[in-house]
Amino acid sequence: MIVRLRSEEYTDLFGQAPVLFAALSGPRHVLETANPAFFDALTGGRATTGVPVVELLPEPARQGVLDRLDEVYRTGAAYRNRCGRLVLGGPAAQREAFFDVAYEPRRDAVGRVDGIAVIAVETTAYHHAQLLAAEQRVLLEQIARDAPLNEILDGMAKAIEELSPDMIVSVLLVDPDGRHLRSGAAPRLPDFYNDAIDGIAIGDGVGSCGTAAYRQAQVIVSDIATDPLWEGYREIAKRADVAACWSTPIHGLDGRLLGTFAIYHRTPKAPEDKDVALSAAFARIAALAIERHHAVEARRTAQEREKAAREDLAFVLDASTAIAHEPYYFDCLERMARLSVPALAPLCAVHVLENGQVQRIAVAATRAEEDLLASPELRGEVDDAVARVLASGTTESGQAGSRPDGSSAQLGITGYVCVPLATRGRTFGVLTLLATDRPLDGHAVALAEELARRAASTADNARQFSDRARLAHDLQAGLLPPELPEIPGADLAASYRPAGEGLDVGGDFFDVFPLPDDRWALMIGDVCGRGARAATTTGMVRHSARAAAHLVHDPAAVVTAINDALVDTADEDSFVSLVYGELRRTATHLALNLIRAGHVPPLVRRADGTIEELTHPGLLLGIGPDPAPSPCSIDLYPGDSLLLVTDGITEARSASGELFGEERLADAFGTFRTSPPTAGALLESVSAAVAAFAADATNDDQAMLVLTAT
Repeated sequence: MIVRLRSEEYTDLFGQAPVLFAALSGPRHVLETANPAFFDALTGGRATTGVPVVELLPEPARQGVLDRLDEVYRTGAAYRNRCGRLVLGGPAAQREAFFDVAYEPRRDAVGRVDGIAVIAVETTAYHHAQLLAAEQRVLLEQIARDAPLNEILDGMAKAIEELSPDMIVSVLLVDPDGRHLRSGAAPRLPDFYNDAIDGIAIGDGVGSCGTAAYRQAQVIVSDIATDPLWEGYREIAKRADVAACWSTPIHGLDGRLLGTFAIYHRTPKAPEDKDVALSAAFARIAALAIERHHAVEARRTAQEREKAAREDLAFVLDASTAIAHEPYYFDCLERMARLSVPALAPLCAVHVLENGQVQRIAVAATRAEEDLLASPELRGEVDDAVARVLASGTTESGQAGSRPDGSSAQLGITGYVCVPLATRGRTFGVLTLLATDRPLDGHAVALAEELARRAASTADNARQFSDRARLAHDLQAGLLPPELPEIPGADLAASYRPAGEGLDVGGDFFDVFPLPDDRWALMIGDVCGRGARAATTTGMVRHSARAAAHLVHDPAAVVTAINDALVDTADEDSFVSLVYGELRRTATHLALNLIRAGHVPPLVRRADGTIEELTHPGLLLGIGPDPAPSPCSIDLYPGDSLLLVTDGITEARSASGELFGEERLADAFGTFRTSPPTAGALLESVSAAVAAFAADATNDDQAMLVLTAT
């Protein structure tokens, strides 16, 4: 309840206060007194008292104010409302306003309600700030989710225009050439106006936006009709019904100009501080959106380039792989020609130099261009270019019509490229591509050169493959036993798989041979390296073992003798891993005495499927004078099996690079449904598991030896 005060007392209390105050009396709510803030906000400064509110403020009265006053007067209960909305002013000058308001009943001396005190605070600016902040959050969320730039800029313009209907927003973007501005968003400007300013030059005196972009500073034109910056654009501005334009440059984080943010008005108008702040705030948001758009576009472009590069690489790799699968020289080059059409060009020919003569050994063409290859005129022009490339060893490309008569151009050839096929410093052939639709560009030339480089190497290798493979096979066979011996009470199986194509002699080996006193020796090993040195070392180890085993009856002494031979004859970078064992048969089982020298641990599979790993220690051979061999005794009863492998098995890799490993080896050796399995069946089980895991990719020699007690 508010007690009744005199008007001068109200004036003393609320005269200079920023809040709105009014004292109303009687059921008709006659305005007794009000402070200046009340009249400024609600009547445009017109101070009138002694009239009912409905006459002084007819618009607010019709919007529910009168009903609230009547209710407070009737009930005596105060009414308070936060952020109440009112539309103020006449039809030509309406504005939306928001208030926090309190209607407090006033009472006379006996406590009866005889009036109402109105106290209010205008919150319009705060409300608008909240709405702007909400719109800014929406825009930032759109930017974060990579919404299209035009969607963000249009949304920003519409949000500002909805909150401030007297404003018209325009965003222009810097053209990639850096000298012009392009339309970004202007939903309320007419199309003819947007079309006219799309592409305007950045320069001093080019309207508000062109000048702001040129000066890199805000340009305020409060009256387009009189400002010299708009001299060349006044007529179109008049047609578009715009009279003022404030333009703010949009800068990126690095200071680079991205565009302009402009606010137009229908009537001449200078900006207030809040307008300048709004322009700056939304220019920053526009900068974020534009930079994010540029980043997304740059990423998309980079992805497209990366995709194109991957496709190029895939083509070259696939083509190279297909060519490499051809085992013969001419087949490789013919496959290259077929793969070049139409991927690189619609016509292709391959020439080689054989016995001093140039021969065309392969041609390929799309169905529509097949007849061209038979043309004598084209063939003569191509032969001339081929001869030049064979002589120079460099790529030649150009437009068609190199001959005086221009015969190839008359046939519809638009361009050509001749790429040398060379290896080991010698040019032995030429890949020729002919275009009929458009000239061959640098991209096609680069792909052709890469394909030719790979194909030339493959074709040259194909010539030597058979001889080298045969030589390596024969030499490797000499390092392995011709066949496994028959051991009473034992079943033997062994395998050897060379790395790659078997062109080099590997260092993996195994051997089984008889000893005096009904004993048998078996061993498996791996010599460091490949080629001739590995073959020499392998032969020395095998022969040293056989010689020593017949002189001493101790596996440790045999391994020591092998080590002595290696230390005496091999260089410091040569070493050998080895498992050597001696076997004798008893009445009930096979007794083995094994030495492990830095090799993959042997595995024993018992008849019931149990797997044992023999991990007794032992040093590599050939790295020092004393290998300190440590014997391990193992008994094999009928159904028990021993598995010896080289590290080409355990280190076989899958397509993802994962090692096969000793655990998978044990699983493959132990998992077998036939009971009891033979040595051959166990060998096949392990081989199949390795092949399935490594997809037949062999980077190292693989040797295995299985012995099963029977």
